[in-house]
Amino acid sequence: MHLWLDTAKIEEIREIASWGVLEGVTTNPSLMARAGTADRESVTRMIDEIVGGPVSAEVISTDAPGMVEEARKILTWSPHVVVKIPTTAEGLKAMKEISSWPNGRVNATLVFSPNQALLAAKAGATYVSIFIGRIDDVGQDGMEVVRVTAEIFDLHEIPAQIVAASIRHPRHVVESALAGAHIATIPYAVMKKMIGHPLTDVGVRRFLEDWKKVAGS
Repeated sequence: MHLWLDTAKIEEIREIASWGVLEGVTTNPSLMARAGTADRESVTRMIDEIVGGPVSAEVISTDAPGMVEEARKILTWSPHVVVKIPTTAEGLKAMKEISSWPNGRVNATLVFSPNQALLAAKAGATYVSIFIGRIDDVGQDGMEVVRVTAEIFDLHEIPAQIVAASIRHPRHVVESALAGAHIATIPYAVMKKMIGHPLTDVGVRRFLEDWKKVAGS
């Protein structure tokens, strides 16, 4: 399972990249706004320099022609950039066009059902991002959507990769991996929680205390 970071904050990306586990980054207009920037191109280029892997940049148009035109520009920003397209009827039209280009990798975003995931994959999406947390918020089972989608893709040998998105806590990452997601895109705060454990902290402290006794310091 690949681990991506869901943020547009350069300092967060640098920190997690320093761990040696970061394989990609997803952004969207909301994350760009939280990072305090409207210059999506420069931020995307900076992220690519740090990660050297897939970097998703989202369109803001709502009609297919507008999405396609934006995608042409976005794909010039970086050799690793992936265009995020919303999973709507207009989005499917855009995905079909963009995915026919030699460098036209698409991340179908805002997927909330296996039907949407299947349609996006058939339209040529490289990735389908299932928003687990938001599905849970409306009383449905986000992880079940991942499981069913993974089963469909495996059964019919559909090459699109499933991205577990809208992750709220570390358990979501584990459950997504078990459910068949190929990728988890994880908020910075959740990634930090994944590395932490009180027993690890206690163990390190005890090892150091024991060593000090032996060393006589």
